[in-house]
Amino acid sequence: MTKTEVEIKLKVEQPDGLPPRVLALGARLVQPRELEDNQIFDFPDFALKTRNALLRVRTQASGSTITYKDSPRVEGGAKVRDEMELGIEDAETMTSILARLGMRPLFRYQKYRAVYSYSELLITLDEVPIGHYIELEGPQSLIDEVAGRLGYKASDYIVKSYLTLYQDYLQAMGLPLKDMLFDHA
Repeated sequence: MTKTEVEIKLKVEQPDGLPPRVLALGARLVQPRELEDNQIFDFPDFALKTRNALLRVRTQASGSTITYKDSPRVEGGAKVRDEMELGIEDAETMTSILARLGMRPLFRYQKYRAVYSYSELLITLDEVPIGHYIELEGPQSLIDEVAGRLGYKASDYIVKSYLTLYQDYLQAMGLPLKDMLFDHA
């Protein structure tokens, strides 16, 4: 089933104390902090990347998923895109299937993520090797409300992917593109 994803990221400069602030909004914890390992796949001719689409296999202790996302557009300061996601039992077998279909891993990235729910809004607290972020996903009105209650304004909204944020970071540091992994990986 296809759903339309509406989301933003917010850069967190001081992550200490953030979970209690999210709970104080009235949000509830739905998934405790855990490590996610994500791999983005594409065909050798970059057919997905060329049209800004994405195929991702995500592995985490609580379960694995495969996700397809269409090319995004920006509406009201948020990234909007259609997506399809399916839980999978065995991420390793799924990656083997993708390889046999002619796809290959394009980029691998990790993050620690805790997920909260506030009405129809998902609030994720993400720790990636380049910093801390909040992702707000759901109705635009709730995104704006919660961002404001957390002290952010629309000009703080980030619609870039973690891949693009990481590419920007590496370019600023004069480093070549590589996977975005924690040192212990």
